[in-house]
Amino acid sequence: MLEIRRATVSDATYIALLGRITYTESHGDYIEDKQNLLDFYNTHYSVAQIKKELNDENNVFWIVFSNDLPIGFAKLCLNENHENKTDTKYCKLQRLYILNDFISLKIGSQLQEKILQKATELNFKTIWLTAYYKNTKGIKFYKKYGFKEIGSIDFYVGETNYENLIFAKEL
Repeated sequence: MLEIRRATVSDATYIALLGRITYTESHGDYIEDKQNLLDFYNTHYSVAQIKKELNDENNVFWIVFSNDLPIGFAKLCLNENHENKTDTKYCKLQRLYILNDFISLKIGSQLQEKILQKATELNFKTIWLTAYYKNTKGIKFYKKYGFKEIGSIDFYVGETNYENLIFAKEL
């Protein structure tokens, strides 16, 4: 049975672990210095950091379970603009990750629909995101939902810059 629900602070351990695993599955091969990757995880995917983000009213998290097993999550940042925009009706899809073993079940599509619905309910005009330019699977997924490439941004893991593309969609 599949369950997609809003995440709570009690889900922080699941999200921290899912974040590390799914980021490794999708980006780990690109990060040359594995110590930089570990440092990145300790900063962005520690249980304490995830709890802090879950308690921030400007973040909305979802978690996905399949037969009670946590298999994915997403994070929407409210009122967050990218560097080229100053409008206050922007939100950012910061994370949408599903474990590789479950991607073929199209759960990402169901999760994406919930995210877009929430952003629309909250009267945001635009949702944006970034994707590593080599992440062709992710870029194809976002384009399927009408996201258009509008620029690029620097994203550092350690001292290394990994160019990310910026995509946006009018709601």
